Amino acid sequence: MFKNLSIKAISLIIMIAAAMPASAQFNLKKAVGAASKAAQAVTLTDEQMAAYVKESVDWMDKNNPVPDENNEYTKRLRRLTEGLKDADGIPLNFKVYDVIDVNAFACPDGSVRVFSSLMDIMSDDELLGIIGHEIGHVTRRHSKNAFKTQLLTGAAKDAVGSTSSKAAALTDSQLGSLGEGLINAKYSQKQENEADDAGYEFLVANGKNPWGMVMAFEKFQKMEGEAGSKSNYVQKMFSSHPETAKRIKRMSERATKDGFERPAAEAAEQK
Repeated sequence: MFKNLSIKAISLIIMIAAAMPASAQFNLKKAVGAASKAAQAVTLTDEQMAAYVKESVDWMDKNNPVPDENNEYTKRLRRLTEGLKDADGIPLNFKVYDVIDVNAFACPDGSVRVFSSLMDIMSDDELLGIIGHEIGHVTRRHSKNAFKTQLLTGAAKDAVGSTSSKAAALTDSQLGSLGEGLINAKYSQKQENEADDAGYEFLVANGKNPWGMVMAFEKFQKMEGEAGSKSNYVQKMFSSHPETAKRIKRMSERATKDGFERPAAEAAEQK
């Protein structure tokens, strides 16, 4: 069974995470000194972008623990995402990273990665709401634009800028930096609202209850207050308290207007 954790327990998990060995946490192998730099005037083709995204996703999958098909986390995610084949023509694929970080992210190629510790604290509806929101960033091309910026300004910019028609082979350090950019991508409030709407529409189109997104946001808002915003995902999603409340209110009103019934709160269970 999935561990049933209270909101108070979440803050403990987050504080413990800081003291855990690096091998137990999400592995990025950050590139030293990969600070933001001025973007270069480099043109990237869709083919090059696709190659760099695939290389980055493959690297992250290789360097982080992915449970096998018989693992309970994997079976739960497979059950929840059954029938979710594509989003706006982008094929989707899902995997679990069995790590202590509370997080989830989606890549421009439709690769969605959900962390086991996030699954521990979210009900099925809430988890689907988070997945829908992350997919919203993909369908609105936010993640693609953020990844392109990371390519042109981060640790991999010299390698990218030195190629013409073929994607360059990147080092572990460069791939780690790109992975960091994927998972920690920060979006404007406008983009977050767009992802909320796109995620809402994606969930509805696939027969899922959009209230899950609202319920997940409410849980994260409570985490933000009780854990002091120590979760990277909470920081990424909700950098502004007033905007968080507005987003929750807006999505709640939309779900109510559309006639969806709010599910009863339930603890996350492993089935």
